[in-house]
Amino acid sequence: MEVKAPATIPYFLQEQIRELIVDGTIRPGQPLREQELEQRFGTSRSPIREALRLLELSGLVTHVQRKGFRATLYTETQIRHLYLLRAELEAYCLRQAVDTEDLAPLLGELDRHQGEIAKALAAGDVRACISASCEFYLSAARSTGNSPLADMLSKLYEQIEPLRYLLARRSMASSNIAACTRRIIDAMAERDAEQAASVARGYLADVLPAVLEAYRDAALQDAEDLAPRYGRA
Repeated sequence: MEVKAPATIPYFLQEQIRELIVDGTIRPGQPLREQELEQRFGTSRSPIREALRLLELSGLVTHVQRKGFRATLYTETQIRHLYLLRAELEAYCLRQAVDTEDLAPLLGELDRHQGEIAKALAAGDVRACISASCEFYLSAARSTGNSPLADMLSKLYEQIEPLRYLLARRSMASSNIAACTRRIIDAMAERDAEQAASVARGYLADVLPAVLEAYRDAALQDAEDLAPRYGRA
C-alpha cells in the first residue's frame, strides 16, 4: 500500500511547534492561533490542529474551551510538583540500577554521558547539555529493565524541557550538573544507592528556586501582549 506523505505532516508540525515552545520563541501562556501557524508553515488547519492535539498530550500545550490552544502556563505549585516527581523518579532509577549484577557497562555509559555534559557546558551548548543530562538518567532507568519507569521519565523530561531550557540559557556558565553527575557515578561505583539518590535529589532542590525565577520572568515578559510573535518562516 502506498504511504501518503501528508500523513506525516502533523508529526513534523508537532516537532516544529515544540521547538518554538522549548526555546522560548512562544512564551508560556501565549495563544497558538491556528491561522498564524498556517501562515508560518504554509499548510492547512487540519494538520495544525492535529499537531496541537499531540502537543497537548505531552503537556506542552493546553486547550481552553472557547479560547483555543495556548502554550501551557504553569503555576509555581505545578512546577514544584513536576520537579519533586522528577527528583523521586531519578532517585528511584539510580537505587534500582545499583542492584544490577554487572555495573561496569552502565558505569561506562554514565561516564560517557557525563563527559558529554561537561563538553556541552564548556561549549555553551544548551540543547546538547539538556539532552546528555536526560540520557544520563534514562540509561540508568533502561538498565533496570523497567520500561514503565523509563517511559514515565522520558515523558516527564519532554514536559519540563522548556523549564530546563530557560534555566540553562540563564545560568549555564555556573551550572554544577557535571559535578553532580560525577558524584553520582562515584557513588554508583561504590554501590552506595542512597548517596547516589541523595546527590540527585540535592541537585534538583538547589536549582528549583532558579527554575521558578527564570520561568516567572519568562511568563511576565510582555504579559500584557501575548499575541503570537513567531511570524512567517
